[in-house]
Amino acid sequence: MEQQQIFAPVTALVFLTLLVWLFMYHKRLGFMRRQKLDPEALKSKTEGEKILAPVAGPSDNLKNLFEMPVLFYLLCIVLFVLSRVDATFLNLAWAYVGLRALHSLIQSTYNRIVHRFSVYMLSMIVLVWMWLRFALAT
Repeated sequence: MEQQQIFAPVTALVFLTLLVWLFMYHKRLGFMRRQKLDPEALKSKTEGEKILAPVAGPSDNLKNLFEMPVLFYLLCIVLFVLSRVDATFLNLAWAYVGLRALHSLIQSTYNRIVHRFSVYMLSMIVLVWMWLRFALAT
């Protein structure tokens, strides 16, 4: 197996993060235009969060994409450096990215907690499985 294949799901997760970032600004700027808000009203973090609460889903999701995925990025780099990428790790990596994409879709749109949490937990199971598989074979 070509080791650099692990960077395809890594790149997909990076592009998901960028897509959520763009969607966040699309939602925020549209909301601000519709509400005729002065951007200066958002200067205070507390006030800004209150004002933008109706469109907070994408922003909250963007923050999430800089939390647990860091462990995914790290493991993928370590797998590459140690030439440990195999079909199982690659499939698990794609599963993780797919679940994170679904999580982003849910949180950035209708945000039903039971759906979002279920997908989040599945993604965490995949990530923990990847780390355990790596650690136990070391």
